[in-house]
Amino acid sequence: MEIIQKLTLESIDLLKKLIETPSFSGEESHTALIIESWFTHHNIPFKRENNNIWAYNQFFDESKPNLLLNSHQDTVFPNKGYTHNPFEAIEKDGKIYGLGSNDAGGCLVSLLAVFTYFYSRKDLKYNLIMVASAEEENSGKNGLNSVVSHLPHLDCAIIGEPTLMQLAIAEKGLLVLDILVKGTASHAAHNNTDNPIYNSLQVINWFKNFSFEKISDVLGPMKMTVSQIEAGKQHNLVPNECRIVVDIRVNDCYTNEEVYSIIQDNLSSDKIIITPRSLRQKSSSIPIDHPLVLAGIELGRETYGSPTLSDQSVLYCQSLKMGPGNSLRSHTADEYIYRNEIEEAIPLYIQILNKTVIQS
Repeated sequence: MEIIQKLTLESIDLLKKLIETPSFSGEESHTALIIESWFTHHNIPFKRENNNIWAYNQFFDESKPNLLLNSHQDTVFPNKGYTHNPFEAIEKDGKIYGLGSNDAGGCLVSLLAVFTYFYSRKDLKYNLIMVASAEEENSGKNGLNSVVSHLPHLDCAIIGEPTLMQLAIAEKGLLVLDILVKGTASHAAHNNTDNPIYNSLQVINWFKNFSFEKISDVLGPMKMTVSQIEAGKQHNLVPNECRIVVDIRVNDCYTNEEVYSIIQDNLSSDKIIITPRSLRQKSSSIPIDHPLVLAGIELGRETYGSPTLSDQSVLYCQSLKMGPGNSLRSHTADEYIYRNEIEEAIPLYIQILNKTVIQS
């Protein structure tokens, strides 16, 4: 227990250093150096590409399955409502304030402590791979997705995001569509039966009313939202096109490719051009009878489906999202995490892994 307490104190100190070091997506070079120093201090060899840092357990064995531990070091820009300095780690009333404290600094330092705890164990059934990744908040090209190709085959993963240490056993994927609806430009005073803004109403109504047949037991139904519309430059000119953006949260019953195909079959025409921004941010899940999930349930954790996106979306393996902090605090002004959330998370992670990765 003494080593866990020591690692917990070190991880909280690390969190404060990360808070006080700006690390917007794509600009994590300084926090990457701080994370490198954690591994160096604990005599753990590591690898780095761009601002991603990763390491393997000491007795890595190619014959064993691989479990990924991952959380991200980057942050969004600070909310304009901050009353504290977002880059000052203020500890007050049991809370640690600062940008990235909750999303996902507390998760990252907790998993680093857990990986370090297990690093030199010889009795692991799984290899452990720790990745402190970059560019999660902007789904950038140099984030976890760029590291996966360097790693051995992954059998499962724990992704550190604030879940109050409950078990998010499924997560909705994201598909964003840019839709161009064409029409004919004209003077607004003249009759025009090909007004692209009117033409777009059928598209908007289709997204409003269409229901996908398959409903997930964990994530529920698909959700599609028209979130942006743009057309026209002046009051007396009918434009020749209208642009629509649709945000689609994909449940685990469909792939992004399947959803895109269904929409194309229903809407695509010479007047309507539908372009996905990306097809790679897919839904993810892990079976409720997976050993990681069963271990968490045995320790009093509850399961649920998460509507928010994380780096799970770039993985091909089964993955569990779990971490200290509360998702509702993410990206808010005066972001904070409770100190005791980290103090409770580290031994809980360790208990779950003791039940799943230690040879009996």
